[in-house]
Amino acid sequence: MPGKLKVKIVAGRHLPVMDRASDLTDAFVEVKFGNTTFKTDVYLKSLNPQWNSEWFKFEVDDEDLQDEPLQITVLDHDTYSANDAIGKVYIDIDPLLYSEAATVISGWFPIYDTIHGIRGEINVVVKVDLFNDLNRFRQSSCGVKFFCTTSIPKCYRAVIIHGFVEELVVNEDPEYQWIDRIRTPRASNEARQRLISLMSGELQRKIGLKVLEMRGNAVVGYLQCFDLEGESGLVVRAIGTACTLDKLSSPAAFLPACNSPSKEMKEIPFNEDPNPNTHSSGPSTPLKNQTYSFSPSKSYSRQSSSSDTDLSLTPKTGMGSGSAGKEGGPFKALLRQQTQSALEQREFPFFTLTAFPPGFLVHVGGVVSARSVKLLDRIHNPDEPETRDAWWAEIRQEIKSHAKALGCHAVVGYSESTSICEEVCILSASGTAAVLNPRFLQDGTVEGCLEQRLEENLPVGCGFCHIPYDELNMPFPAHLTYCNNCRKQKVPDVLFTTIDLPVDATVIGKGCLIQARLCRLKKKAQAEANATAISNLLPFMEYEVHTQLMNKLKLKAMNALFGLRIQITVGENMLMGLASATGVYLAALPTPGGIQIAGKTPNDGSYEQHISHMQKKINDTIAKNKELYEINPPISEEIIGSPIPEPRQRSRLLRSQSESSDEVTELDLSHGKKDAFVLEIDDTDAMEDVHSLLTDVPPPSGFYSCNTEIMPGINNWTSEIQMFTSVRVIRLSSLNLTNQALNKNFNDLCENLLKSLYFKLRSMIPCCLCHVNFTVSLPEDELIQVTVTAVAITFDKNQALQTTKTHAEKLLQRASTDNEELLQFPLELCSDSLPSHPFPSAKAVTVEKASPMGEGNFRNRSAPPCANSTVGVVKMTPLSFIPGAKITKYLGIINMFFIRETTSLREEGGVSGFLHAFIAEVFAMVRAHVAALGGNAVVSYIMKQCVFMENPNKNQAQCLINVSGDAVVFVRESELEVVSTQQPAASCQPSCTGGEVTT
Repeated sequence: MPGKLKVKIVAGRHLPVMDRASDLTDAFVEVKFGNTTFKTDVYLKSLNPQWNSEWFKFEVDDEDLQDEPLQITVLDHDTYSANDAIGKVYIDIDPLLYSEAATVISGWFPIYDTIHGIRGEINVVVKVDLFNDLNRFRQSSCGVKFFCTTSIPKCYRAVIIHGFVEELVVNEDPEYQWIDRIRTPRASNEARQRLISLMSGELQRKIGLKVLEMRGNAVVGYLQCFDLEGESGLVVRAIGTACTLDKLSSPAAFLPACNSPSKEMKEIPFNEDPNPNTHSSGPSTPLKNQTYSFSPSKSYSRQSSSSDTDLSLTPKTGMGSGSAGKEGGPFKALLRQQTQSALEQREFPFFTLTAFPPGFLVHVGGVVSARSVKLLDRIHNPDEPETRDAWWAEIRQEIKSHAKALGCHAVVGYSESTSICEEVCILSASGTAAVLNPRFLQDGTVEGCLEQRLEENLPVGCGFCHIPYDELNMPFPAHLTYCNNCRKQKVPDVLFTTIDLPVDATVIGKGCLIQARLCRLKKKAQAEANATAISNLLPFMEYEVHTQLMNKLKLKAMNALFGLRIQITVGENMLMGLASATGVYLAALPTPGGIQIAGKTPNDGSYEQHISHMQKKINDTIAKNKELYEINPPISEEIIGSPIPEPRQRSRLLRSQSESSDEVTELDLSHGKKDAFVLEIDDTDAMEDVHSLLTDVPPPSGFYSCNTEIMPGINNWTSEIQMFTSVRVIRLSSLNLTNQALNKNFNDLCENLLKSLYFKLRSMIPCCLCHVNFTVSLPEDELIQVTVTAVAITFDKNQALQTTKTHAEKLLQRASTDNEELLQFPLELCSDSLPSHPFPSAKAVTVEKASPMGEGNFRNRSAPPCANSTVGVVKMTPLSFIPGAKITKYLGIINMFFIRETTSLREEGGVSGFLHAFIAEVFAMVRAHVAALGGNAVVSYIMKQCVFMENPNKNQAQCLINVSGDAVVFVRESELEVVSTQQPAASCQPSCTGGEVTT
């Protein structure tokens, strides 16, 4: 499908002074695409040039349109010397290649220089004309839509979910090439930035080709990552879920949505027919009356891309093989045999989605994960990256075996990550083993009676909690009880998952953010010795992280974790583990027992008294958490759901010799489950673990936090949101470092960071920090970097706020005094801003008040809110939705990579000032690209990488940032009402979305 790219350079503004004699600039522009370059005329002596150039036309193949970025270079003309570079702009052409996308990219783009940052703006207009090409051997994938959101996009419905797609491309890193020794830092950074942009486009095109082979038209849950392997090379990899999506065009699209995002998510974005025919796979093109189908086809990897095997996986299972129903014993055995046979014949499906419609998940088995330590070698042939492919194939195979052991035939909420230090690389993958509803399977051969029985055995709100594995052949020891809701099938005592909380789950009280943090020292070593030492440490670290999670879950009086994300980061002399999840109380699971301290007690009265005091403190903490998170199960449910205490479980408890009968009575904090979770103290490390368990400070009154999109238990959201990013870097002292000291430093770092967030957000009380994403890295020896991205959403709460604000301000006294911290709020700019508040741990702080007035510039009361209206502020949020608004159009994916370097770190404000300025510039460039596409928001925003390197002795620093998200057009509910009452909906379609306006 050949095409014609047309570019026009209109004007520039706020350019830097390049000629010191006249304090002006003789600017001109080079426009390059592929190997073709055009130049504008030189505009003499002006900082705001008006070029108004002719249309520069590039005739290229659509393959090049997907791979190559449009490069716009602004230079200062010099007569007797080389022209001086002012900066560059990279424009991704891919959003113009969709059939429903924008037809033009037009707007002001920041001119970015890797040394000086943003240096003015340039106005550019870009158009693309494509010609139809039906060649089946073409190498482009134009028309395939990409979405970063891990749920079905709001204004689409899924016709078919085909399955897992993955790809990776490799190349040599320009930073480590021989020519890098003789070229300037600017040239080196630009070469690296351009190569990564090329690799990103190539990777996206190859993923799209696999989707077209699977007869899909979209990739949902697209996750692209960069592995900087140093001298070994540069790897860009991506995973996603291939789908066939159909655009919603019903009249209900114009109806305002509820303020509650949880209720908004209950709108099933799946095409379902009242009389589904599970035997029909349907045509390849999406039809509006087509039955929703689930087709977890072969995982399209490089090895299987040419295979012509069956594209569907139909494990003939309706309920978990371990279901404790009173009927159908032989029937369940037959189901297990059929499932196993299906798994042996077909590929195992992975899904990067984390949110599903009600009924899609039949059972959830639990978290499955795998890690592997590899030694990096130099990439000899970039066109044959079999080594990296084989590594990930091993990881995925291990994940499959774990899921099969749990009686599951799919993995949902799947993600992959790496941690690299010199020659060692840790590959990690995790997901949630699950059984999917056969009603959603394509080419299903499940009989109607099975489907009816499945529906009967899955009560709303608890079906996904029922165990999918056989109770008699459990893969691990577990305490099973009958479900508190239906009393028909067995459920575990705790449930860990990597997905969001299902919308039909029954939750009591509110959720909370639960974190486990761990540091372990290791000896410095090289090559195989280093890899062996890391391999030996990993199992123990995983065990300790899970133990911490279990302890803190019990301490919160909760019984389930959602959105679990475990990071293992490797450094030169240490390993760090950070696990984040949202704890909730599921009504279907048994009431959690208390925590009991046990162990070998020396004959010391003071020690016994200390143990007794800690036990009492734990009990008091559990009681306070129950009250704080409003965990009050109904008495009737507690009595019905009480498991019968088993003698063998009670005999396992290792109690302290000093334990008295009074303490046992005091331990029973709940009426349901009488068995306690035992913490055995047998050494100093165990005592430190108990102390760290008790030192976690709950958030101030009026604040809640979670790492999922929705906070369980809160529904009355408002439209006031505030996204923020915080980066904190600390340098450890190399003297007398121990595991206990490391753990304390890491805990203090994370706790102080959260306290600083609460302090700076105190004006938004009551509010909830949603989608809290912690990322920890060890960029250099004895350097720890923690990055946090989240969004604060307010909700209605009828209570006095004076006491909560006073309590929040007290956090200022306890915050860290580290001066290398960055917290910034430049994302939701508005006309009303708060005065800056002094904060001792931050050198540069920008705080902007987030209020509904932030969208005031976009609102136009005299005209419909269309995309061609004046866009004031581009909103940014890590959520897949915007509270109080409807997303009417997805404009394409934003995937950008930036490098910033400085040789004057101290003059720019140190680490804090440098990072603050760089991240603010990244936000500005993301906003500019979205506005140029005609959008007014970025959803599913994520900062996937923030690599910081510092050389304080030379006053130098370098930072690499990779961000992504979905550019969208949204309309406020109040504006939808104005449109529906004042003007027919059709009159707004041409100017607002270029087509139909849907939600």
